Amino acid sequence: MRTWAPRGVTPVLQYNFNWKSLSVAAGLTLWNFYFRLYPGAIKSPQVVDFLQALVRHIRRPIILVWDRLPAHRSRMVQDYIATLRGWIHQVYLPSYAPDLNPVEYLWAHWKQHELPNVCAKDYGQLG
Repeated sequence: MRTWAPRGVTPVLQYNFNWKSLSVAAGLTLWNFYFRLYPGAIKSPQVVDFLQALVRHIRRPIILVWDRLPAHRSRMVQDYIATLRGWIHQVYLPSYAPDLNPVEYLWAHWKQHELPNVCAKDYGQLG
């Protein structure tokens, strides 16, 4: 939604946010962009959930290039990847190198151009 107000008058946005934070797990291929919204912070169960969805949708071996989020390196995530017997290969970005992560450029674009005036009532409107 966008808002309009007379010049010099601060617009008042009406919203019904009932969440404290929203996180997004995302992946990018040459052909598609995959993402899932999660309430709160992304932890190991959310990473496994997202990887399970990727494996269902991408029916080929996957090379994961990801940052060093503790959840990515957790025992739960590593155990899940091990059960796939080589279906997922992992490569880690260097520490503190968001400029090497192409998903970060998508977030920057969305934050600047697509999301500034969005006033969603719930998670469903964001997905």
